[in-house]
Amino acid sequence: MASLPFSATSFHSTFIGFNYKARNPDFFFIRNGSSFAFSRRKFSVKSVASDQKQDLKDEAQITEGASLDTFVPDSASIASSIKYHAEFTPSFSPDHFKLPKAFYATAESVRDSLIINWNATYDYYEKNNVKQAYYLSMEFLQGRALLNAIGNLELTGAYAEALKKLGHNLEDIAREEPDAALGNGGLGRLASCFLDSLATLNYPAWGYGLRYKYGLFKQYITKDGQEEVAESWLEMGNPWELVRNDVSYPVKFYGEVVSSPEGVKEWVGGEDITAVAYDVPIPGYKTKTTINLRLWSTKVAPEKFDLSAYNAGDHAKAYSAMKNAEKICYILYPGDESLEGKTLRLKQQYTLCSASLQDIIARYERRSGESVIWENLPDKVAVQMNDTHPTLCIPELIRILTDVKGLSWEQAWNITQRTVAYTNHTVLPEALEKWSLELMQELLPRHVEIIRMIDEELIQTIIDEYGTEDLDLLQEKLKQMRILDNIELPESVADLFVKPEKSSVDPIVEAVESTEEDDVSDEETEATAGEDQLEEEEDVEEESEVPLPPVIEPSPTLPKMVRMANLCVAGGHAVNGVAEIHSEIVKNEVFNDFYQLWPEKFQNKTNGVTPRRWIRFCNPDLSKIITKWTGSEDWVVNTENLATLRKFADNEDLQSEWREAKRRNKVKVASFLREKTGYIVNPDSMFDVQIKRIHEYKRQLLNILGIVYRYKKMKEMSHEERTENFVPRVCIFGGKAFATYVQAKRIVKFITDVGNTVNHDPEIGDLLKVVFVPDYNVSVAEILIPGSELSQHISTAGMEASGTSNMKFAMNGCILIGTLDGANVEIRQEVGEDNFFLFGAEAHEIAGLRKERAEGKFMPDPRFEEVKAYVRSGVFGPYNYDELMGSLEGNEGYGRADYFLVGKDFPGYIECQDEVDEAYRDQKRWTKMSILNTAGSYKFSSDRTIHEYARDIWGIDPVVLP
Repeated sequence: MASLPFSATSFHSTFIGFNYKARNPDFFFIRNGSSFAFSRRKFSVKSVASDQKQDLKDEAQITEGASLDTFVPDSASIASSIKYHAEFTPSFSPDHFKLPKAFYATAESVRDSLIINWNATYDYYEKNNVKQAYYLSMEFLQGRALLNAIGNLELTGAYAEALKKLGHNLEDIAREEPDAALGNGGLGRLASCFLDSLATLNYPAWGYGLRYKYGLFKQYITKDGQEEVAESWLEMGNPWELVRNDVSYPVKFYGEVVSSPEGVKEWVGGEDITAVAYDVPIPGYKTKTTINLRLWSTKVAPEKFDLSAYNAGDHAKAYSAMKNAEKICYILYPGDESLEGKTLRLKQQYTLCSASLQDIIARYERRSGESVIWENLPDKVAVQMNDTHPTLCIPELIRILTDVKGLSWEQAWNITQRTVAYTNHTVLPEALEKWSLELMQELLPRHVEIIRMIDEELIQTIIDEYGTEDLDLLQEKLKQMRILDNIELPESVADLFVKPEKSSVDPIVEAVESTEEDDVSDEETEATAGEDQLEEEEDVEEESEVPLPPVIEPSPTLPKMVRMANLCVAGGHAVNGVAEIHSEIVKNEVFNDFYQLWPEKFQNKTNGVTPRRWIRFCNPDLSKIITKWTGSEDWVVNTENLATLRKFADNEDLQSEWREAKRRNKVKVASFLREKTGYIVNPDSMFDVQIKRIHEYKRQLLNILGIVYRYKKMKEMSHEERTENFVPRVCIFGGKAFATYVQAKRIVKFITDVGNTVNHDPEIGDLLKVVFVPDYNVSVAEILIPGSELSQHISTAGMEASGTSNMKFAMNGCILIGTLDGANVEIRQEVGEDNFFLFGAEAHEIAGLRKERAEGKFMPDPRFEEVKAYVRSGVFGPYNYDELMGSLEGNEGYGRADYFLVGKDFPGYIECQDEVDEAYRDQKRWTKMSILNTAGSYKFSSDRTIHEYARDIWGIDPVVLP
């Protein structure tokens, strides 16, 4: 390690003093070398190491006569802190100070400063017993934390200078950080944007999730397409987290429910594990508020290790309990094709809910002191379920309140409904979670009892609302709204649907008696029953009423299921969609029956993204221009100031600066693509990007078929014709296909095969390139988005709940091509119709178009047939694409018959792409469109979204630390 002319401990010791001060407001101390100076708060702090006078000159200037509240670390003290961590909290050998070691030392230095505000925030919330929101999510797609943390702390320049003194570049250090593998797509990234906004806006809130050891997977692209390997983000440890060994809770599976003589329920036996808390600080921007993301890891007690079995050589038996516990937090979304996979997913969801709810209850009790008033819990606690994955927190909260805390059912049910709220993220039927009742009964027997009681409460509410006069209507409402699907009605309710019949003798009973007496055959019994039935119909004299079986009966051929989305709606006080069009679909289609019953529950909360990460830090060149032309950096928090750019959109100076910034970002993208894929692209080409989870409804297939059509037309032209007719493009894809999603993996394979052919075609050259970026994640997005010029958001209308990447692209001056789906609708309204490339069927047309297809009335465009035939010709290699192309053909069947309407929208799509080429040729027009996209993105900050959640759902207020 290079020798430096200052102490490795001086700045770190100052941080220790800060930390002590946060815990004890009356005293603090500063340690320099082996000497200590204790001072009253607000008194001056002086160095006591005479041999460090010059080294600590800046520190003395800062601290003498000032409080620690005003302390701002400089580059020298930061470098000292980094060196301290390299020496005294090492994760690497002491021989060298290379990039990996430098990153960990730097991160630990930053964490020291975060801990000060982190502790202060925690203490302030505890002391003032503020109402707090708790955001439960199976995903938190955080991305790298270093640049975001020092940016929020306003220490980017100081850390860059400090690292330069240590022989390193800040950007090189930042690239050493692995992305936290805690999420997959928009759901998890939204959760992380929300945490950033909550901290920045000083809202008291925590996030709760799981600490996945391997996350989803690391994606490799080979000649066979996508391959998955375990993600290694924790291999070297996580410098941001702190394990809280004193914060752990028991979580139970299996077992049975027993009742005491007093009727108290107890869940006993089964499998017991322990959830342990790992905390990650989330700093706000230019504020002391630093909130917490608490992640749960799972383990068992040491005594569960079977030492005797191990010594006997049965090693698998010896640590089976340990492995069963640990594997809960191995993988995000384990494959659920098998019963084992389904069981593991359900265990994950319950672990998140149980550990988090136990922790929330414990914190409420601690804050309440000696007098715990449970009816006041909703006044101090708001629990938000991010989609249906945390649904089990509803029965879990009731279980804790009734079985553990001794409340009545009525009290617990009322408290739960006032505490919990639900965000819906999908209209896809397969994504509205259902769980097998049999599996849940085995794994969570007590919760099934509670869910049955909630189902009965819901049934009674429906009966109270609709009455019993129209039994057909009531039957339909129960069929659609019940939580328990294909499960018998409670006896008291089933009696409503019994129809009296006129008969002196039940013909079926008579037939059975006849069989017993005369031993006749089954055929004779059926005939006798039939004859008696005819006689019964002719008999006009009513002698008695004999009930027939209930109208609503479970089907023996269908599974018994628990509908988690219905449980969310029934068990919470608010339900929100995440874009205006999505929320309307939620009200009018997905949950229309519930909306008719409880219209006051339903809200819209259009998603948003944090402008700190998604423009201020990832696009510093453009950020400087925005600050210059809006007059201040206030837009980073108050994004409405971005609208100021509209009045300068035609200004030639702004346009020139704007284009220069965009080209610098494109050069970075080109360098990145060469490093990751080997492909060399021309930064003067249009950069056309689609980066998101690979799914049929997101229609990457439409995009690549459009590219294939473009390529085919190029091949049919002369060089001069190609140059005249087509704008040079680099078409960039990125995203992961779920490991068991065969069709999505075929799409990845197809994209890479097209790229391999096109990119090596000397006739085409730089006129067209197709690049699939492997292992897409937040850090990749932070590079690609600033350099993008056209972004594709082309999902089948009505199927994308919101989208957030569309907001990130617009915020960075990228123009969108898309359908009227999700947040595209609102983005187009804000940026202007002339600055958005629109095509495709609209949401209200989709059902009719599918019906038309089923009836065989769809006539495909000749260009669509042409492009499919071209793919099948083998031009892109020997892989057989019949299954992929076949999914676009036929008239019936989900996953076939072009369910996602690629063929329907294909003609409009390629014609819209012609409009894109025309607009791009006029760079003045294109630049103005780019500026207006950034100006119009002001509404899509997650700060705005969080204000709405806090006001309308959680009922919390900002709490600013003194």
